[in-house]
Amino acid sequence: MRTHRFIVPLALLGVLSFPAHAEGRDISRDTLPANDGWASYGTGTTGGSAADDAHVFTVTDRAGLVRALDGGSDTPKIIKIAGAIDANTDENGDHLDCADYATDGYDLKEYLTAYDPRTWGSAKPSGPQEQARQASAAKQAERVELAVGSNTTIVGLGDKAVLKGAGLQIKDASNVIVRNLELRDAYDCFPVWQPNSGGLGDWKTAYDNLWLRGATHVWVDHVTLSDKGHPDEDEPTYFGRNYLRHDGLLDITNGSDLVTVSWSRFADHDKAMLIGNGDTATGDRGKLRVTLHHNQFESVVQRAPRVRFGQVHVYNNRYVVKDGHRYSIGVSTESALYVQNNAFTAPGHIEVADLVKSWNGSALHDEGTLFNGFPVDLRTIYNAYNSGSERDLTADVGWTPTLHTKIDSAGTADRAVARGAGAGRIP
Repeated sequence: MRTHRFIVPLALLGVLSFPAHAEGRDISRDTLPANDGWASYGTGTTGGSAADDAHVFTVTDRAGLVRALDGGSDTPKIIKIAGAIDANTDENGDHLDCADYATDGYDLKEYLTAYDPRTWGSAKPSGPQEQARQASAAKQAERVELAVGSNTTIVGLGDKAVLKGAGLQIKDASNVIVRNLELRDAYDCFPVWQPNSGGLGDWKTAYDNLWLRGATHVWVDHVTLSDKGHPDEDEPTYFGRNYLRHDGLLDITNGSDLVTVSWSRFADHDKAMLIGNGDTATGDRGKLRVTLHHNQFESVVQRAPRVRFGQVHVYNNRYVVKDGHRYSIGVSTESALYVQNNAFTAPGHIEVADLVKSWNGSALHDEGTLFNGFPVDLRTIYNAYNSGSERDLTADVGWTPTLHTKIDSAGTADRAVARGAGAGRIP
């Protein structure tokens, strides 16, 4: 039998559709299994599995990805990412750095001089350099903020699919699946100085690797999220505060609901995951229902996760705590965290009481936790450690999870997650 060879011009590789057999097992039409966390509630989560052949794309660059996303349209679509895509590129695919976005005379040295707290004081930055910073930030946002619409599946091909520099946003959308993909380095070129943040002032950054805002029925599975490329620990200190370039790895805010995050890896980052973005956002009551299972949080400083309002089931996760750690489980306003059979490994100077922190929280259900191989009760130890200084956390969070896969012991889960969490590891 004669074998035919087809040569495809590279210019056409931005958006292409390939048959499933060309890439081995086709996971792009997988849907969330029944009872797999909050995203399986009600209608479940099917992503773009109903897409016709005309809306199945393989993309290899930013331009192709933007075309496939179709401005965040609700048309069922499957987007397969092949290789590494850099969001900080122009229409020709050439890389853009921070100098390319700077406009209207923005200059970091001049910005630091203008808003030095010793001379500027505690007022919010204003004037020419702040206006120039805002204009420069808008130029970058136009490049890196990518909207994902309803009925969409985004999946990486093989074990080397990467989207770097992007702020992927699922905003006011429903029925979305993101799988088998490395999301890396949502790097903000133009952080803003906030003099009164935390009483000391701080730098605020703009982008999360993945941000759910008003999103419902979302499944994030076998995704790796990190700052790889520009670690914050390598950034300088200005005004006595670290000049952070990254915000969250995965934030779930603004009334998002019915989310499952499974078999994913969160690594080498400060603020990993925020669920609920404000103590006064009372419209979040009854929403922010999230399941986190079989994820690895490695060298994460805080927010793994921090929760407001939501009913959040955290089970069978693996925590590898390193130096610089502040806390893992954040119990905040009206949160209802059900924490079950998780394993923590930490160096000797970190204590069990360091794993939990509360801001106006009142309850935490914890069971089956291992700390360096030994069973511990997070809530009881937290209460004992903070006796007399903070309100005790009760064990009654007002609900019991029913939507979950098999819950293993913490030790079994620890070993399974070490082997199987992250992009490129779908069985």
